[in-house]
Amino acid sequence: MVASHENQNLGAYVAKDEFKHFSHDHSLCLVYLQQQNPKNENDSDEDEDRDEEVEKEFVEENLHGGECNMCKEQILSFDVCHYYCKPCDYSLHKFCAELPEIFQNHPLHPQHELSLVESDYYSNISGKIHKNFKDDEHPNLLHCPFDNEGDNLLRRHMSGKIELTGKQHDADTLNHSCHHHPLILFNKQTSDGEKTVSLHNPMKKIQQLCDGCVKPITTVPFYECNRQADEQCCFILHEWCAKLPLKLQDYTGHPEHTLFLLPKVPSKFFSVFTCAICDLPSNGFAYGCMMCEFYIDINCAFIPEEIIHDAHPGHLLYKICPSNLVELCNACFTYIDRWGFRCPSCDFYIHVGCALLLYRVIKHKCDKHPLSLRYEPMENHISDYFCEICEDKLNPWKWFYHCTTCRQSTHTACVPLIAQYEQATDPMKIFMTCVYQFLNVKFGETLKIKGHPHRLTFVQGIPNDGTCFECGDPLFEGNMIFKCLECEFRLHYECASSLTID
Repeated sequence: MVASHENQNLGAYVAKDEFKHFSHDHSLCLVYLQQQNPKNENDSDEDEDRDEEVEKEFVEENLHGGECNMCKEQILSFDVCHYYCKPCDYSLHKFCAELPEIFQNHPLHPQHELSLVESDYYSNISGKIHKNFKDDEHPNLLHCPFDNEGDNLLRRHMSGKIELTGKQHDADTLNHSCHHHPLILFNKQTSDGEKTVSLHNPMKKIQQLCDGCVKPITTVPFYECNRQADEQCCFILHEWCAKLPLKLQDYTGHPEHTLFLLPKVPSKFFSVFTCAICDLPSNGFAYGCMMCEFYIDINCAFIPEEIIHDAHPGHLLYKICPSNLVELCNACFTYIDRWGFRCPSCDFYIHVGCALLLYRVIKHKCDKHPLSLRYEPMENHISDYFCEICEDKLNPWKWFYHCTTCRQSTHTACVPLIAQYEQATDPMKIFMTCVYQFLNVKFGETLKIKGHPHRLTFVQGIPNDGTCFECGDPLFEGNMIFKCLECEFRLHYECASSLTID
């Protein structure tokens, strides 16, 4: 983190071998926690053959330099360096060491100078972060965030409920009520006769999204429609999504009626519904009550009553339902007006989506290295925060993704975990939530309407899409639209829903 206020009297601090700090009698030495690896601007973003090498370059963040004697927080590997007195085992974050002893003209208290002093808060910070549960009393406790985009709540839940095939069979056929063609189980990431089985790979722009949970398919086995070649049916399912229970009874959010598994929500155009739990649009499988128009995506159907999260370590977070409480989510700084999790002893709140849909480590075209989820400003950051994807300013107190090696940061909402990198994100949405708005929407299906010779493709709008051919209004960037890939014909999602479909 870098303080950028003009009146902080920081001076022009630079990293140097020795540093004299007013809090300690001895000189402090600058210690680097990882090798310096400046970004080479000549590197091509299209070099896709270095994936394995990049994986080896990534520095795990559990390496640290002990505890900072000023702020009492751990000095982690992503802090890059810190100041240290070896004889006294005294450490300071570089940022903490460079805080001014006297602060003048602070915007909240400009009339007096502020002096840097040790607060009683730090002497008591250890009732607050003390672990408040026993592991053996919570053997199946869900630890968030999930490691990467190949992991999710549904996979964890179903692996404990059913016996997954694993490597027991090379192929199998399943007739499922969710699809009108038989499904074949692929268990090898190799060629099967004349067919090559590919897994989701965002770095190589290979997209394989499950039609059930709309999450990437990164491992075998998985089910695929056996008519894909001759009928161009691209239906694909995780193995666990193919074995979901057909109904849920006594669901917490809708206990009065049974919820049934719906491969497509029949009352919604192109099956796009808004989940009653996470408030995100989805066109994947749903559990729903058609009598009450209550629908939830299949991930939200299995949210546990309690979790733990790295953003608030050591304390249980309990599931809470929407209420009249006016509380802010610690991840996105918006109000908890839908389902979330809460630590009652600390009044720590996070939305369900922020807790379960943001991964610890992700990959993206914007950076060859993995990006890690951050919960607060980075120490030793060399410049103001801005997003490498949308190029807008980034509030580092909201959760964000960061590459330690390249020193690059991105909004979490600017990083869709799908391979459609050319798609835009809604700029206004970035400031409202941490989660990419269309994370649960699978684009790419086509639609044939009367009066137009070509099929229209379901996509997310990009700049310069122009106006809707039906209503004449602008097609805003980042919204769901239907676009003809052969001519200039385009429609709003809402306008397409009102037209006659062939």
